[in-house]
Amino acid sequence: MDVLKKVPVREQAPDVRNHNFEEVCLGYNKEEAVEEAARCLNCKNAQCVKGCPVSINIPEFIHNVKEGNIEEAYRVIGQSSALPAICGRVCPQESQCEGKCIRGIKGEAVSIGKLERFVADWARENDIKPEKAASKNGKRVAVIGSGPSGLTCAGDLAKLGYDVTIFEALHEAGGVLVYGIPEFRLPKDTVVKHEIENVKSLGVEIDTNVVIGKSVTIDQLLDEEGFDAVFIGSGAGLPRFMGIPGENANGVFSANEYLTRNNLMKAFKTDYDTPIAAGTKVAVVGGGNVAMDAARTALRLGAEVHIVYRRSEAELPARAEEVHHAKEEGIVFDLLTNPTEILVDENGWVKGMKCIRMELGEPDASGRRRPVEIEGSEFELDLDTVIMALGTSPNPLISSTTKGLETNKRACIVADEEFGRTSKEGVFAGGDAVTGAATVILAMGAGKAAAKGIHEYLSNK
Repeated sequence: MDVLKKVPVREQAPDVRNHNFEEVCLGYNKEEAVEEAARCLNCKNAQCVKGCPVSINIPEFIHNVKEGNIEEAYRVIGQSSALPAICGRVCPQESQCEGKCIRGIKGEAVSIGKLERFVADWARENDIKPEKAASKNGKRVAVIGSGPSGLTCAGDLAKLGYDVTIFEALHEAGGVLVYGIPEFRLPKDTVVKHEIENVKSLGVEIDTNVVIGKSVTIDQLLDEEGFDAVFIGSGAGLPRFMGIPGENANGVFSANEYLTRNNLMKAFKTDYDTPIAAGTKVAVVGGGNVAMDAARTALRLGAEVHIVYRRSEAELPARAEEVHHAKEEGIVFDLLTNPTEILVDENGWVKGMKCIRMELGEPDASGRRRPVEIEGSEFELDLDTVIMALGTSPNPLISSTTKGLETNKRACIVADEEFGRTSKEGVFAGGDAVTGAATVILAMGAGKAAAKGIHEYLSNK
């Protein structure tokens, strides 16, 4: 065994998987996991833990894997994370725990994410459940949204003895985990539903089809429904567009709508009637994980797919693994390219897109080099579908129906990072509703911080 190299992880072959929606990465088996765990140096002052937004005791769980004690490894992770099978699949480990791994200084970092995934999947297959609170404390907390921040906050509070009810606007729990992330990265029936069942097994109730701000307001939850505190984890479901000519044409989608139709409404399955414009030649505008998800989905539905992004490959915000998988599957990257107009036929449908070539100038406020148009470099792409993956912002419904809840100029709720406190007493918030669109694990970290804040607030009340 070469301790400098990761144990490779098995994957579906690119030319097979680009025609199906089954999971791309097949994960470790027990032998592979034990061998990979043996590469961990079990550092005393573990940097990997500092890189984890939910502070999992990584050396301890990996030590248990190395010893073959997988159930104990699951208990260690469970002290910090309610959603290990999800995090093991979709966390950007390379920039978090693995990015801080000492083993990675000489050689490759330990595959912490793949080990977490193995432990969580093993626990599911062996029917190991998380541990419930010994007793209830008689206090009630409402959680708005059943995405990663809401599930994490609810799970942590339930373990502390609170009665928690999650209110979810859609007909199925899971938030972005069910409507945003495709099946081939995160299987819904096996993985997501099971993790949600684990949170419910802690005593958390989930009410679906409840739109807070329409069905019931936050003030009513606190004043009439008898809740002692509220956590807002309602995400960022409002898509952004470019504002270019032709953007209202038929065949232009937000990535949000496109992915929701496919993931939550199962448009890719023949036994569902959900309509989706599969397209034969599709452009996805954007370079983040959502752009990769939309592009790889359109490809699997039978299209030729281009990703159009205005900066170079070095600035792509998507995970390296996502970009690598997209390229392997045959997606074309049109980098340093920016759309200027969507071309529309006489019936109002997309027929193409005008673009201009870009070059990188001086760094902007974000530290990334600002893209500048190259004069006279316009060209046209021949298309029938355009998917805009330019980020999302929070839906203003909750903030506009809650008096005294401060928001910033991006319509995000203002909340402190340490405890998730908002400007309204008894109301806490976290995740994409506060930060704008970000990662699953950062939303979980915010849900965890808010659970701590709510516990402290209600303990002192």
